[in-house]
Parts: sequence; C-alpha cells; structure tokens
Amino acid sequence: MDTSPRFELLAPAKDLACGLAAINCGADAVYIGASRFGARKEAGNPVEDIATLINHAHKYRARVYATLNTLLRDSDLPKAVELAWQLRGVGIDGLIIQDVGLLESTLPPLPLIASTQMHNSTPEKVAFLEQAGFVRAILARELTLNEIRAIRAAAPNIELEFFIHGALCVCYSGQCFLSYAIGGRSGNRGQCAQPCRKMYRLEDANGRVLDKGHHLLSIRDLNLSDHLDELIDAGITSFKIEGRLKDEAYVANTVAYYRNRLDRVLTPRGLHKVSSGTSTVSFTPNLDKVFNRGFTTYFLRGRSERIGSHASPKMVGEQVGPVTNVDGNTITLNTKLQLHPGDGLCLFDANKQLCGTLVNKADGKTIVVAKSDGFAPGAMVYRNLDHAFQAQLRKAKMERKLDVALSLSETSLQAVDEDGVTAELAIKEEFPVAQNPDEALATIKRQLAKTGGSEFNCIRVDVDLQRPRFIPVSALNAMRREVLAALMDARLKTPTNEFVGATKGTAGTPKTAGMASSCNPDADATLGPSPRMRGDRGGCTFLCLNKKAKAFCERHGLEIEEAPESGIDMLGQKVMTTRYCLKYELGQCPKSVAPTNATVAPTNSFGGVSTGPLYLVDKDGTKLELRFNCATCHMEIYLQLREGL
Repeated sequence: MDTSPRFELLAPAKDLACGLAAINCGADAVYIGASRFGARKEAGNPVEDIATLINHAHKYRARVYATLNTLLRDSDLPKAVELAWQLRGVGIDGLIIQDVGLLESTLPPLPLIASTQMHNSTPEKVAFLEQAGFVRAILARELTLNEIRAIRAAAPNIELEFFIHGALCVCYSGQCFLSYAIGGRSGNRGQCAQPCRKMYRLEDANGRVLDKGHHLLSIRDLNLSDHLDELIDAGITSFKIEGRLKDEAYVANTVAYYRNRLDRVLTPRGLHKVSSGTSTVSFTPNLDKVFNRGFTTYFLRGRSERIGSHASPKMVGEQVGPVTNVDGNTITLNTKLQLHPGDGLCLFDANKQLCGTLVNKADGKTIVVAKSDGFAPGAMVYRNLDHAFQAQLRKAKMERKLDVALSLSETSLQAVDEDGVTAELAIKEEFPVAQNPDEALATIKRQLAKTGGSEFNCIRVDVDLQRPRFIPVSALNAMRREVLAALMDARLKTPTNEFVGATKGTAGTPKTAGMASSCNPDADATLGPSPRMRGDRGGCTFLCLNKKAKAFCERHGLEIEEAPESGIDMLGQKVMTTRYCLKYELGQCPKSVAPTNATVAPTNSFGGVSTGPLYLVDKDGTKLELRFNCATCHMEIYLQLREGL
C-alpha cells in the first residue's frame, strides 16, 4: 500500500451548488456548514444537501468536511452531538471543531479536524492536538514558513492544513472579541459583524487627529499561488481556499485556478493529489476577475510588505486607466482594456470615497455610464465587475471525468478505472458472427468508447474475440451503461483515501500532552515570538463556554480560560491581538520602514514616530486603544469606549 503523502486542494461551499462546482472544477475536498454551529452562521445547509454533495464527491474519492466550529453553550452540546451523528449517517469524511467540550461528549467515530478558531499557532498547541487524537490541525493564517516548519517538527504525525487564498481576519482566528465586545455578535459563535472593515479616524493620546478616516483595520486578501512548493516543503498537505460566503462563480474560478497551479507543482515532483479524476472547464481562470481587496502573501516570509486595504474594504478591481474627458454621462478613458455594457466601474472621488457605476454603452475608449458622480479628468478608474467574464462563468461547462479502460471478450465486458477498481458484466447472449468483420469491430470500439454522458472518460477499448461479432448498437450501449454503473457502484463501496500519516487516537479520551508552557522559540526573527493571549496562555489552552470544555482542560492540567461570550464585560479589556501593525503600515515603525507597495496609502499628519498608544474612533464614537508590543512585533487592541456609553 502506498503510504506516501498525498496533497489536498480544499474548497469552500456556501451551499450545495458551490460544493458541486468545487468538485467538478477539481477540488480534492470541500468544507461546508451544517444547519447549525458553523463559524459562518449565514452559510448553513440541511443534512440532505450535504448528503447529495457527499455522494457526488465520493465518486471521485474527494472528501466532504462539515464545520461544527463555534464555541458551544451547555445547551448546545447535545444538539451538536446529535448533528454530528446525523452527518456520520450520510457519510461525512470529517468534522471541523473548535469547542473541546465535544471531546468530552459521545461523538461518532469520525476524523476530527482542529479548526483554525482554536488558534493553532505554536508547536506546543499542535503537538497537544496530535496527542489528543486530532487527525489534522488548521494552522493560523499568520504563520511564517519557519513557524510552519517548527510545528511540523514538533508534531510529525498530524496533517497540517493552511489557508492559501481568500479574505483574511486581521486578528488571530478565534482570538477576536471585537464584534462581541461592541455589539454582542460573537465571531466565535458564527455571528461576526466585521467591525474590522469599518472606517476609523486615528488619534494620538492628546486627541490629535493623525488620519481623518480610513478603513484602518481592513487588510488585503491572501494569495499564495506562487508559494505552494515552499508550503509543501514546510509540511503542508492540505491547501485551503477561504470563502464559505462566496458565490458559485468565485468558487469555480478560484478552484480551477489553484487546481492548475497545484498540479504544476505536484507532477514534476512525482507527487499526487488525494482524489481522482481530471477536471476540465470552458473558461480561463483569473483571480483578478472575482472578489478581492488586492492580494498579499501576509506573513509567510515575515513582515515584508504593506498589507492594508485602507481605502475601501470592497473590491476595487483591475486598473482601467485615467479619465481624459467628462461630458455628462459620456466618459473618455485612456485605456487598453475592452469594456462592455454591464461592466462595473469604480473610482475614488475628490473626497477619497469609492464611487461606482455601470457601463451602459461602450465604444472603444468612450463609454456611457449610468451615473458619472466622482468622474473627473485625471481620476483613475477601475473595473470591479467584468460582465463578459461573469457571463462566461455562469454558462461555463465544468466536468470531471475518471479514466476507464474497457475490455470485451467472448463472455464478458470488463471495466477498470484509473484507481484500479474493476467491474465485470457477463455476456449471456450469443451474437452472430459478423459478415463484415472490420465494420463490426469498428462499431464495437466506437460505441463502447461513448462514455460522454457518464462520469467516465474511456481511454482504451480492447476487443478479444475469436471472430468479430455483429452486436447491435443498442446492445453495445446497454452493455456499456450497465458495466459503468457497476463500476461506479464498486467505487462508492470502496473506502475513500485515509488521512495519510495522521494519528488515529480516540477523540473522546485524548492523551495528556504534557507540553511545556512556552512561546515558540523558532518564530521568524522579523516578527518576534508568538504572543500569549486570551485563550492561549502557554500555547495549549482553550476558550471555555461550557462545563465539558472546562472538564477537558482540568483533566489535562490546562488553565481554564472563560470565553468572553460567557458574559464578560469587555469594556477596558483586550479584544484583539494581531501581527498587523498600523504604525508599520503608515511608515511609523520604530524598528523598520514599511515598503511603499500600497495601492492607496492613508494620508496622515504624523510629525515623526509617535510614542505611546494610538486610538481608533468610529463614526458612532466607539473608541479602541492601540498598544504596540515591539518586542514581539504585535499590536493589541483594547475597547476604551463603547457605542451608547
């Protein structure tokens, strides 16, 4: 049995349609929210839809994981466990969880995946999870290659999953309490209101306004498409695309793009993907054409670039060119792009506010727009909706085929697929000898090879007959359909690929880790050691919102950390710890100068490097204090004033 690592492209699914598109475009696995208890409350799905997705995925030995990754109250636990059993009943391949109270419950025998909401950022934490019986840990997005290598060295037998594309949380996942603190909507309960994408003004300790208003906590989207080989070398086996709130077009485009990129890395190395089949799509994937806030590699190689999306948390899109003339709603642009009616355009007006409009008519460099607010000579225009590309995606053909070879003998028709699964159909009818042997042989091969309406792609037809027979076309078609149906039935009865190299512990009774309570000594030098923070003091503790979670921590000698959602008043408390640093973004880092790679950088009136805390204030008066821990190269945010107080 081949036990070498196989690699997984993991795609998001908001709903069944997105999941099917992901599988058809080449995903090796899909993660989807069940009806409750997922970290994206708006992306819940009935078990029946998940069952349909599983049936389709398993045809290609692709996996489906369900997200049960919120913190749970005592009253939630029985319902979550019941849901887990329902998911096992329809064949789910794994559960993504955050709450360790589930480990003290009667869970079904399923592979458990430690959600990134557990804040899996240190070797100690991941080693603990490995010993606790988790088959996989989803690592924190903020990690550098060096930190990933250190985790792999400390936990060699657990699969490591890492985000490679999509929206980024500015805070360490699972450690952000800002939404709960200011409005009662908890990200750890699947209800994040995304206050990090709001507009804030920046003040110093004396009330001096340093920036009048930008989206100062909003950051760009992740794109690690050029670093997949480095991630493989560091120990990553599952490459995750973010986006359980994204639509089908986004999923199809992004999965198709990364399928191509990952295969181009795996094939020359003689490495293999987890699932089977070959996907083809009738469009050319382009990441710039679907939602993004501009791209960043985040901290993969340390702190090396500005990562803020300060001008707007919305998609600005691809640069079209500057305005050269405005005549009512008729606009002339200096551009090489071909615009089309239905395209969405945007620009920043004289007040630096993002304005948008649709193209009604296009004739070369001259367009007629629905409204011309903000358009002025010299203003740079962007296209944030390519109507033609979106139409192409909506009409696109996306299919996935399994290679199969057919062999016809005197007594049977045999099918063997690319995974070596076989099916055989006995031929009981005796067909007459063909009067025209060459024509009969050609007909047999042609008809048996017509697998276009199935999940299979016939790569070869062998005919081993003593004398060619005249077999009617209808009989050949029926034989082909029957043997392929039997082959698919055999595939679905064959277990999918096991999690490679993962510890198969008993999740209900994990072992004590006995790991030292220390920060990561192998952190990237440009970022400092991993921080101690709420829910992760010492690297391997967990937020607790129910009695069973506390019992888990007590049993393993871990400090019990009450989740803020238990009713803690967060006024004056730390609500976020992040590697994103606003001083660095604005060129005010006392240790280094930020690169000038931002598309739109906030204007500010710093008179030299500011010492002491800074403050963010939103339009409602919510005030956040920023403290800068330069020793660890982290920014901490404290809630100082809440709306209505």
